[in-house]
Amino acid sequence: MRWVVHGERAVYASPWVSVALVDVELPGGERFEHHVVRMPGDASGVVAVAGGRVLLIHRHRFITDSTGWEIPAGRVEAGEDPIEAARRETLEETGWRPGPLTRLFSYFPFIGLMDQRFNVFLAAGAEHVGEPLDSSESDRVEWIAISELPALIRQGEIQDGYSLTALLWFLRLGLQPQSSET
Repeated sequence: MRWVVHGERAVYASPWVSVALVDVELPGGERFEHHVVRMPGDASGVVAVAGGRVLLIHRHRFITDSTGWEIPAGRVEAGEDPIEAARRETLEETGWRPGPLTRLFSYFPFIGLMDQRFNVFLAAGAEHVGEPLDSSESDRVEWIAISELPALIRQGEIQDGYSLTALLWFLRLGLQPQSSET
């Protein structure tokens, strides 16, 4: 059962996001405009694990006026491979260079409205190379004990959907990368 797309018109566009109205027809013949959020690229995040700990950033999000822990993540630039974006974003946001990366999965976090895919990678540790390159990304970077993650989630200290999905997947499957130094 596929919807038929008859066309699309832009409502708003910026380098970060665009909104469109798409002329769609349902299999039963009903036709209407559906709003769609288009992203200029996918995003990638890293669950970096070493010594029973996970590398997280603590940050404030003005949109929801909330503060919490997140995995390092960000946009995949044009022409960039998602795994390279994961490496770059982790280094920029944390000051830690992730160890060997393994792709865990990718998914559409808001499939009924947005076209962005989020890629999740698992890193075997990380090497500290200095302070985060972008000081506006977070107020803290810490290695948090894996055993603390369920309590942080229950207490609402991890609210970001990208991070929740990645960390819950990690916890559920009991994944452990090859060991590496932190």
